[in-house]
Amino acid sequence: MEGLSRTLCLTAVLLILTEVRPELVRVPLAVQHGVEGRSVLLAVETLFRLNESEVQGTWSHTRPSGARTTLVTFTKNSTITDMTRRDRLLFRGPNASLQLLALRPSDEGVYRLDLNVEFHNRTGHFLNVVKTVHVTVDVPVSSPHIGMSPTYPVVEDRENVTWSCSVQIGTKVGFQWLRNNVVLGPGKRYWFSEDSSTLVVSPVRKEDKGEYSCLARNHVSQMLSRSMDLNVYYGPYNLAVNPGQGQGQGQGNVFYINPGEPAYFDCKADSNPPNSYVWISKNANSSQVVMQGPRLEVPSYHLFQHKEYLCRAFNNVTEKQDETQFTLLVTGSRTGKEKHSQVSSSVSPLAAITICSLFIIAFMVLFFLRRACHPKRVLMNIYNRPLTEQRRPHLSGHEDATEDFGIYEFVAVSGLMESTQASCRSLARLESMQDVQTTIYDVIRHVPETPGHSLLTVPSPTQAALRQ
Repeated sequence: MEGLSRTLCLTAVLLILTEVRPELVRVPLAVQHGVEGRSVLLAVETLFRLNESEVQGTWSHTRPSGARTTLVTFTKNSTITDMTRRDRLLFRGPNASLQLLALRPSDEGVYRLDLNVEFHNRTGHFLNVVKTVHVTVDVPVSSPHIGMSPTYPVVEDRENVTWSCSVQIGTKVGFQWLRNNVVLGPGKRYWFSEDSSTLVVSPVRKEDKGEYSCLARNHVSQMLSRSMDLNVYYGPYNLAVNPGQGQGQGQGNVFYINPGEPAYFDCKADSNPPNSYVWISKNANSSQVVMQGPRLEVPSYHLFQHKEYLCRAFNNVTEKQDETQFTLLVTGSRTGKEKHSQVSSSVSPLAAITICSLFIIAFMVLFFLRRACHPKRVLMNIYNRPLTEQRRPHLSGHEDATEDFGIYEFVAVSGLMESTQASCRSLARLESMQDVQTTIYDVIRHVPETPGHSLLTVPSPTQAALRQ
């Protein structure tokens, strides 16, 4: 009974030492990537004093096929190495590390360390440790070669592109694709082969253009291929009309230009190859092509208060087109929303005030002209002259014919008489006439009447001859 209890206690102590103190033996790297022809060290760290313990252990190798081979059997004082591999194995005591020399592909596999430790101060107490290291043997990759099919530029939404990447030297090579130095991952239009050596883009879009490169790598090396450009025909996209310098833009596609200034507009769209541009002037019932090319120049004498234009972009390769329409307004020196409000309103307040003022001034001018030139007022001005003005001396060239001196004024009244002769005093009767067309020959001279002569007296033959 006592023997059984002692055995159980020793077993419990051994389990405690094994579970509580696993750090007594440690392998820093559980995986080692070796290069063919070079060496790799399977390092082991022991965290106890070797002179206070007895050590016994083995290193073994298990190939990927499952075959297992014991490489080294060792104690603290002796080592036995497999003679078939003794020239490529180096055991490093006393910490039980193992170095593999001149690696070959056949050296790949799992290396296992079985270690038993007995401490001097605990006779009969053993510590069993098992550690494994996975070793790979690879050949560094060479510079990858990249290819594209087709090699010519492709049209978006019509064609596919297949990329391929390969290396001449290298084992367990993986590939990664980059566009403009950004890694590409799987997507709706990106298809990768199992090792990613092939990339298919289907269908090609505008965003697929750029420089493509391939990164080839394995556990021990990596190499980047040269870049290769993918040219994609696309567009037009984002068509826009930009005004020239000094021209304002309102809400939407509305542009303003000052009177007398030429207008310049540039039509631009994202496209490959470059678009063909056509400018169209739109009227109420018709449209007309006014210019070809990316720039529209409208001379000042062609500008109207309101004009509609359209820019049409066409890609000859993709056979796609886009167009945008804008309005050109001719305004004053004001800009912005003030211009737009004044143009959109039928009559601005300032224009209304100006028109009313001109109408009032014109009415007043016509009123005063009518009053000043009315026939009645003209007649009144004639007969209201001072008497001294009427009696000014007059030289007729035949002063001896005193009997012929007199003043004759001819007044023609339309609708009343064909021809009438009257004296100055008889014209006073015309004041009562209204709305009558009159023709007045002004007074040449007024001479006071004498008792022997009347204004209605028939002139003598001598007087008639002088008048002729």
